[in-house]
Amino acid sequence: MENMALPIFFGFLGLIVGSFLNVIIYRVPNGLSIVWPRSHCPGCGQVLKPLELIPVISFLLLRGKCRKCQIPLSWRYPSVEILTGVLFILVFFFRSERTPIGILFDFLFIALLLSLSFIDMDYLRLPNVLVGIVALVGLANALVPGKPNLIYSLVGALSAGAFFLLIHFLYPEGMGFGDVKLIAAMGLYLGVKAVFASIFIASFIGLIIEGIKVLTTQKSLRQPIPFGPYLAAGGLILLFFEEYLINFFKRFVW
Repeated sequence: MENMALPIFFGFLGLIVGSFLNVIIYRVPNGLSIVWPRSHCPGCGQVLKPLELIPVISFLLLRGKCRKCQIPLSWRYPSVEILTGVLFILVFFFRSERTPIGILFDFLFIALLLSLSFIDMDYLRLPNVLVGIVALVGLANALVPGKPNLIYSLVGALSAGAFFLLIHFLYPEGMGFGDVKLIAAMGLYLGVKAVFASIFIASFIGLIIEGIKVLTTQKSLRQPIPFGPYLAAGGLILLFFEEYLINFFKRFVW
């Protein structure tokens, strides 16, 4: 039971962080403060009481509706909380060799990628302030003992950023400049090998999902595609399975 205390703690921490991410996802792209005003119902503006801010549980107790105006609340809220909690638990199982400060950086990296993913899906934007924080966390992480070191981080940022920048200039409708900045910031955190593996995985996931959307919903090929969520997915997959995937790409792809 003692061995389970830490992953349970990580999970609860992830739920709490996920609740805050919901605030970031809504407020940052709308130019609003993330600290004021207090959390409130998006319909009637009723300020939420402490018991209404408990991650997941309050949503279930309120049956997904505002206590005052009964407006339905999005399932996005508990989904983000649960997803963050699960990813934080995975840090325990797949990143336990990291120092405490390294694990903290992993938590920040996960939280930022999740925020950027949902913002991109809603607004087709990747706010510079959040991408900039990813870059700062990547630089700080490169100074922590382990991998990647600073050289690999810088090479990862410059090479991945240059690769996406070339695509942006050749096909600006298909690759936004926000994606260029995001992949460069991710390169700082992941390093050169992992970031290019994450690009491959992100492209594969995006091709499959967007292809299914086109086939099943008659989505036009001309509609803009938020690529940020796929980049985040690729980055998180490499975060947890880097060693296995790098060996796979060396053997079968590179």
